[in-house]
Amino acid sequence: MRHLLTGFEFSQEEYLDILDTAAAMKKDPRKYSKVLEGRSGAIMFEKPSLRTRTTFELAFYRLGGHGIYLDLQNGDLGKRETIADYARNLSRWVDCLVGRVYAQSTLEELAKYGSVPVINALSDLYHPAQAMADYLTVREHLGKLAGVKLCYMGDGNNVTNSLLVAGGILGVNVECCVPEGCGPDVQIFDRANELAKTHGAVLRVFNDPSKVKDVDVLYTDTWVSMGDNTPLDRVRKKYMPYQINDALLEQSGASLVLHCLPAHRNYEITDEVMDGPKSVVFDEAENRLHIHMSVLSKLVENN
Repeated sequence: MRHLLTGFEFSQEEYLDILDTAAAMKKDPRKYSKVLEGRSGAIMFEKPSLRTRTTFELAFYRLGGHGIYLDLQNGDLGKRETIADYARNLSRWVDCLVGRVYAQSTLEELAKYGSVPVINALSDLYHPAQAMADYLTVREHLGKLAGVKLCYMGDGNNVTNSLLVAGGILGVNVECCVPEGCGPDVQIFDRANELAKTHGAVLRVFNDPSKVKDVDVLYTDTWVSMGDNTPLDRVRKKYMPYQINDALLEQSGASLVLHCLPAHRNYEITDEVMDGPKSVVFDEAENRLHIHMSVLSKLVENN
């Protein structure tokens, strides 16, 4: 039984297979309409969502299965009954557990006590399916991944961590330009960096936006993570030098701009860039559906 908890679970060959399958499903979805016929999954969300919920529910539907949405935003998970008992119960009824949770430990516990695959739909440390959709989008537009240079701007978070993990495995050179003290998780970076070395990629973290040059892809995310109620204007001074705007885009030489959404326009990214010719953020959002279909087919069909 395989899980997708961190993204470290898969080899480069397996990552490429997931991307290839997603591309095939995007091209001819009807061909895969019975892959999960008679199968089901619990879609367990402690956090609100537009893209993740919609695309996981549609992924089950397009594969001939059924996704059951469980709204856990009132804090039920682990309180009404233990996480272990949630996992034991749900494993008797469904074929996988999809979790969008606050703590990575919640997913680890679901995987430990459940008997079906667990898929990370976002945690405090990782957003692995998002990174897969990102790199599918990059490959669609640039025709390759190995040797591509992607620069992430802003706050080091779960998305940053997953870009490093998947990028290192796929041979993408990933740099993170972040304010001092706001970088990605050090342990995740170190582990991803070891894998990157084996695949000919370079990962690095730096603080000076003026050094963002000769990159292929610029990427950003919100400056305040979901669940953090800090007003954006309170962190504006710290992060504004890392905003993706026309000046940074020209300086960087990037041909693509990505944002995992939702975007706070004119904070982390300007309207001109997000709506401009180099923005592929809505292609990126669409590709969440195809990646989720691919991941579900790999983990559920073969379980």
